[in-house]
Amino acid sequence: MSHTDGVALAVVVASFLIVTCIGFASARWRPAEDPMHLNEWGLGGRGFGTFVSWFLLGGDIYTAYTFIAVPALVYAAGAAGFYALSYTIMVWPIVFVFGPRLWSVARARGYVSPGEFVRGRHGSQGLGLAVAATGILATMPYIALQLVGIESVLTVLGVGGNSSNVLVRDLPLIIAFAVVSAYTYLAGLRAPALIAFVKDTLIYVTVIVAILYIPSRLGGWGHVFGVASAHLNSVNPATGKPYGSLVVMPAGQWAYATLALGSALALFVYPHAATGLFAAKRRDVIRRNAALLPAYTLVLGLIALFGYLARAVPEVNAGVKAGHGNAQLSVPLLFSSMFPSWFAGVADAAIIIGALVPAAVMSIAAANLFTRTIYKELFRPYASPAEETRVARLASLLMKVGALGFALELNKTFSINLQLLGGIWILQTFPSVIVGLYTRWFHRAALILGWVAGMAYGTIQAYRTSGGGQAHFGGSAAPVFGHTTYIAITALVVNLAVSAVLTVVFRWFGLQDGYDETRPADYIADPVPAAAPRRARKAEPAAGGKAPRGSTVPWSPDAAPEEAPAPAEAVTARQAPAAAPAAQAPAVEDDATVVFDIPVSLAGRPQPRERLPRRK
Repeated sequence: MSHTDGVALAVVVASFLIVTCIGFASARWRPAEDPMHLNEWGLGGRGFGTFVSWFLLGGDIYTAYTFIAVPALVYAAGAAGFYALSYTIMVWPIVFVFGPRLWSVARARGYVSPGEFVRGRHGSQGLGLAVAATGILATMPYIALQLVGIESVLTVLGVGGNSSNVLVRDLPLIIAFAVVSAYTYLAGLRAPALIAFVKDTLIYVTVIVAILYIPSRLGGWGHVFGVASAHLNSVNPATGKPYGSLVVMPAGQWAYATLALGSALALFVYPHAATGLFAAKRRDVIRRNAALLPAYTLVLGLIALFGYLARAVPEVNAGVKAGHGNAQLSVPLLFSSMFPSWFAGVADAAIIIGALVPAAVMSIAAANLFTRTIYKELFRPYASPAEETRVARLASLLMKVGALGFALELNKTFSINLQLLGGIWILQTFPSVIVGLYTRWFHRAALILGWVAGMAYGTIQAYRTSGGGQAHFGGSAAPVFGHTTYIAITALVVNLAVSAVLTVVFRWFGLQDGYDETRPADYIADPVPAAAPRRARKAEPAAGGKAPRGSTVPWSPDAAPEEAPAPAEAVTARQAPAAAPAAQAPAVEDDATVVFDIPVSLAGRPQPRERLPRRK
């Protein structure tokens, strides 16, 4: 791996520079009304439609974890790696149900992070701080996983790698950190949203070519699975057990199922996934993407097969062995061995860009959490929007420094554990965030103590789990009542049990609960054009007259010329005129939807002018 492929490296560098230019130029894309406002920097102005959101959410969720860690697990252990395919199948129906509610209440109340919602919903600053701290902590290893993916590619290309010089060896991570930090600081969420178009195009091209081209060079899929089966059934001398299997064996089915379930429940509690939701401009954007994004799951299944393809290439096996058994090198080595140099560069660029997009979104999401839920709550309650944005920009840099520490210090042999470790922590916010969308039955103090119990149990169990060549934090599953179970699920059960029992106790003793600042209408709020008034829909134009095309207010041909309104564009609650004084405001209709504390029946509908008397 000390050999440098000049052509592939040149393609990667060129792609990297192009994406960097796009990242800096994105500051001028969809110009912000006020660039020094956290809604603009941290959420892209909350204005992304279905098309942009599809690329942003896809780029945000299907990361270098997809391209590097999942095939590496398949390469090393076989069918166990396909748990990622199972959990991305389960996650979208879950998001379809709760995603619009979370988006609506965040839009109605101006929340930019899950921590803000929890603080407002449960009336507990402490619980909001707990959710924010957990989100930041869980995001660190996830960003580190992206940096590990970049390092794997550059190591195979002959950059850094096994050098004895620490600076040279870690140079790929430092370069990635510097570039992502620079354009994220300038452009905020607009940068990864725009880069996601390039990232997804490269990934789709790479996957299609690899699935069609590489098996033909290896003698077909029958040979590929035969080689993989022979290796997985052989005995691992380190453990005395087989390396894995092509299908999940009965002994591993419970671990497989809980890994999939726990990952599905945790995914959209992550700050970066919630940030992608909050950036959408309408509720229906969330539902459409929940229906469309499973297309990425199909691609993920094909990418997982790269692990078996890599196992069938002798050069890949030799390279992994030379890299001290680092299975994360398997996919870059596969591209280097099977593709011509120029296309290997394209494929490697897809991995690197596939790491840059989520790393940028994750750092922004963690910065939003810190700024609104920690900095503003504890230190500067009256901070201006410009001050919030400056703090968030600096916080995003610190998040990447922390992630860099994770990437440099932890064993990279099984980098998928970085994501699974974060999942153990972030899933402990599920009762506060997702359950809180539907009920406030849990007492705020009970939720805090349940969170403490879940975090303590999950961290201790993960620390005590060995694997991947390290004594601690080497795995994410541990035996529970004779069944190997994903630690996050067990910790969540402990969390919920403690929260439920203590809620009953606290309510029995009459311990005061927090104040809920949200309202039921906030959870269905949507700034869409309001329907025409009922009387306008029932009214028929007078004989010989027609209502003007596009009119949204009642019209009569008998009105004076100046009374006929011009065609009106849809009016959103954000653009709505100021409401009438309270003393003169008409009663709100029963079916009116409240948006941003303004009834849509008033805010989203142009009000008719005073009518002139009919001519006799």
